[in-house]
Amino acid sequence: MSTGTPGAPGTPAKPEVTGTPEVTGTPGATRAPYSAVAPPAPAVAPPAPAVEPLARAERLRPGARVAVVAPCGPIPEDRLRAGLGILRRWGLDPVVAPHVLDAHPALAHLAGEDRARARDLTEAWCDPSVSAVICARGGFGAQRMVDLVDWGAVRAAGPKAFVGYSDVTALHEAFAVRAGFATLHGPMVAAGTFLSDARTQESLRATLFEPETVRTLGLETARALVPGRAHGVTLGGCASLLAADLATPHARSSARGGLLLLEDVGEEPYRLDRVLTQLIRSGLLDGLAGVALGSWVDCGPYEEVRAVLHDRLAPLGIPVVEELGFGHSATALTIPLGVPAVLDTESATLTLDVPALL
Repeated sequence: MSTGTPGAPGTPAKPEVTGTPEVTGTPGATRAPYSAVAPPAPAVAPPAPAVEPLARAERLRPGARVAVVAPCGPIPEDRLRAGLGILRRWGLDPVVAPHVLDAHPALAHLAGEDRARARDLTEAWCDPSVSAVICARGGFGAQRMVDLVDWGAVRAAGPKAFVGYSDVTALHEAFAVRAGFATLHGPMVAAGTFLSDARTQESLRATLFEPETVRTLGLETARALVPGRAHGVTLGGCASLLAADLATPHARSSARGGLLLLEDVGEEPYRLDRVLTQLIRSGLLDGLAGVALGSWVDCGPYEEVRAVLHDRLAPLGIPVVEELGFGHSATALTIPLGVPAVLDTESATLTLDVPALL
């Protein structure tokens, strides 16, 4: 390397600089090699539309034909006969779908194969002589057959009274989302509560025949968990089934403005915590108007269950009524889904704006 006086022999010449160099920013700062441009703010999605009232079916009249289907678990024949006898005493003409007493060839928890159970429901719904479809029991399996039902044919046939609860929650949601029909969260023909409890029977009978007489719903056990009053459209059912339905094809993405019914059976408090947390994290409960809680049979000591319910639901800042009287309890009221109503924690009631059936 050469050193010495600038301009002396052996000293490298300086490059010539012309013009005034551009200087921006704070003196002494190093200029960024490119111009940083802030990315555009992400678009804010509009809130989901509120839950809308659904199409209601006609009420039943003496002599009406009702189909009994088994979309879930296997049916004890003696209990089925007993339940059919109650329907006949009401003046109904019950017909049993072809595969109700089937047993799945490999899976003992299912009443026949998935396609057969789905076909029974589709054919019963599309039979113009049938005025209502009542499930024989819940259990397991509705999620396996729900996508095999011909929902286009169901929509074309129009609304009918549909009754069930527990695992049938998957079908209640499908009737709401895929067909636009209101349904009845109520007792099933071969379920123990329906066979043994007169008040459970009368709640369903009155709803089917005289729906204007059962517009205010709630047992004496009902009380406020979070105080308030809310108006919205009813939806819901078994909490674990609602969580299992999330992100499945055609699943409901929002319950905004709705009155959510929740109950369950055989879920320990920590599992209920997980189910409720999943429902909250999914965004399904964003904008919810209120919550009505039913029974939590075999879910552990109720005070522990209640602590979980309060911990998860109170931060939503909406009214919550507990022990309203639906689900797997000894007395199970029939609660319409897809119908506008008022939830009032002071009276601990759910009052329908309109009868469950026309």
